[in-house]
Amino acid sequence: MTDHGRLLDVLARAEADAIKALAEDLLPRLGDVEVLSSRTGLVMQPARDPVAEVDFHLGEVLVAEAHIRAAGTEGYGMTLGRDLERSMAMAVCDAAWSSGLGRAEVAAFAERAATAQAEADAAMLRAIEATRVDMETF
Repeated sequence: MTDHGRLLDVLARAEADAIKALAEDLLPRLGDVEVLSSRTGLVMQPARDPVAEVDFHLGEVLVAEAHIRAAGTEGYGMTLGRDLERSMAMAVCDAAWSSGLGRAEVAAFAERAATAQAEADAAMLRAIEATRVDMETF
């Protein structure tokens, strides 16, 4: 995985225990880690109206956010919910990927996670499609 934005998208949705385990394996390579921020908060959830083709705010979402400095670079993580360890693990993975000290491991993890996420998304869309009602038949 070479696109940094896509990497962060996948890491944010990665299974909590798996990303925490990866971060634990990467930490010794990064050396000293400076925590710049670690907090929970609310962010606005954007959405797009497909008919009017306008963006709007759906509501607020609770997130955990972490920002670190390690190995001469910075790492960032934001995940849904209040699991600060999970967002910190994401920030560690981001720093390892950005510094090159764990790029191969993080990229391989992200590829596996992206595949699992795509399969889960497809299964959910199939389940949703099964509930669709064709109003023309009434």
